[in-house]
Amino acid sequence: MTNRRHFIKQAAVLTSAFSAASLFNRVHAEEWSNAAKRIQHLTPAQAAQDEDFWTVIQQAYTVNPDLINLNNGGVSPSPLVVQQAVARYNDLANEGPSYYMWRILDQGREPLRRKLADLAGALPDEIAVNRNSTEALNTMIYGIPLAAGDEVIGTKQDYPHMIQAYNKLAIRNGIVYKQLSFEFPIEDDAQIVKAYEDAITPKTKLIHVTHMINWVGQIMPVRKIADMAHARGVEVLCDGAHSFGLLDFKIPDLHCDYFGTSLHKFLSAPIGSGMLWMKKEKIEKVWPMVCGDKPHDPDIRKFEDLGTRSFPIEQGIGEAINFHEGIGAKRKEERIRYLKNYWANKVKDIPNVKLHTSLRPEFSCAICGVSIDGMTPAELDNTLLGDYRIHTVGIVWENISCVRVTPHVYTRPKDLDLLASAIEQIAGKVKAKGTK
Repeated sequence: MTNRRHFIKQAAVLTSAFSAASLFNRVHAEEWSNAAKRIQHLTPAQAAQDEDFWTVIQQAYTVNPDLINLNNGGVSPSPLVVQQAVARYNDLANEGPSYYMWRILDQGREPLRRKLADLAGALPDEIAVNRNSTEALNTMIYGIPLAAGDEVIGTKQDYPHMIQAYNKLAIRNGIVYKQLSFEFPIEDDAQIVKAYEDAITPKTKLIHVTHMINWVGQIMPVRKIADMAHARGVEVLCDGAHSFGLLDFKIPDLHCDYFGTSLHKFLSAPIGSGMLWMKKEKIEKVWPMVCGDKPHDPDIRKFEDLGTRSFPIEQGIGEAINFHEGIGAKRKEERIRYLKNYWANKVKDIPNVKLHTSLRPEFSCAICGVSIDGMTPAELDNTLLGDYRIHTVGIVWENISCVRVTPHVYTRPKDLDLLASAIEQIAGKVKAKGTK
């Protein structure tokens, strides 16, 4: 009780997640600083293979040791300090919800907005906090003024929620929704850019591009697509659900006009947190889906008028940012890429095993698709879970059929050794069965 009362007093400062009083600073800062000093002479790619350093990071998570979770592309677990922050802010809210939520925690959104803006390389007035990438992207899809006959270009490999949104716009507003289709992996940016370019007509108003294809992890050349599109008077909306908090980039460097992401994936923020970004000069024309009384207000906050929501989750994002920055963005990207390549290189030459993702660093990072001839994705997924306690996800979507494997910074190489061994054993059994 004494500790909880102490936290309540600290929380009233509003900026505790971004001050010396943050949970991260109290729990991890000194140990992590010492660990980082030991590898400061290494490049991020070299540091990615220093297991002593990454053991320090792994200990900050509370993942179940009886389950090897390799579906971090769906949603990632939060480290313990983020969980504790949410729990303590929730305790605070329940001391008197209408007071602590509206007059205390709600006032903490502006420091959070500034911290997210720093992370994104953007202006605070270009950032809105919401619940996930679907909400962020749908806000823009339905809010960008599109009229009957206006064309939008996307792909069949985009996320289904976005595809469904455009299909509904076609029914409701009469827009023309055109979908490209790619055979991934592709190791040629020019091929991808040309496909979008060839689809543009004088009626094209918007291109929707997924920064990292959620099914197989292909990194799309967003900046090159955006530069091409802008030269033809076309805006670009980027789905960054799987790239933000993973790849080391700043949103404006993508040259897109709109960007939406989930923060509960690779940033490891609380589950149910997301972010919307749009160029400041675009805000006024985009209609909010929610109840703001000034739909053409140039203030990005019009997209946050949601009424009661989880303020503890929002404030927990701050500790996730501290955690992310404590690792180092580029160091984190290289570690997760290393882990992906670690297991993928072990299985790529096994007979009847196929990878569906490039292993070149410019075209992939965390996500990799794998399949075994003679097995459906569901069969492989179920076998990995049932026989080896390895959690992945089976993917069957358009021309993609594989199991998606996604490690995170808490994933241990020995867990990936077990994955590689399991794939080899399963493939051998399938082959033996087929030769009988």
